[in-house]
Amino acid sequence: MMDPSSVPIPPGTFRIAKTFAFEAGHRLPGLPVEHKCSRQHGHSYEVQVELTVSAVGLEAPGFVTDFGALAPFKRFLDSELDHHNLHEVLSFEPTSELLAQFLAGWFILNVQPGIPGRLAAVRVRETESSWARFEVAAP
Repeated sequence: MMDPSSVPIPPGTFRIAKTFAFEAGHRLPGLPVEHKCSRQHGHSYEVQVELTVSAVGLEAPGFVTDFGALAPFKRFLDSELDHHNLHEVLSFEPTSELLAQFLAGWFILNVQPGIPGRLAAVRVRETESSWARFEVAAP
């Protein structure tokens, strides 16, 4: 039988991620009129937040952040974006890239101060094969 104490624990960084979903419509009027995305359409968006913390900073019992502490982000997505036309609630062109950056900013302002982890990235998936990722610059 293996002795777990014989396994060296390497230094490093822990990362966790949680995925959320919402449904919304949008269009990208900055595209040529013949481009299909210039017309109103919808997506089943999938948003993944990725948190990181150094190995010395884990919270008991060994968490980067308790996944339950991310509930305010889900409430925001549900109340402000889910089943909305993104042009009616956002002041920018709702591309996946800009949406990921916006959601990172909202998370940093509203969730990060109350959790031990630090936001590393937000990924927004529009379709099964298309996504954009915004990586937060290190402080």
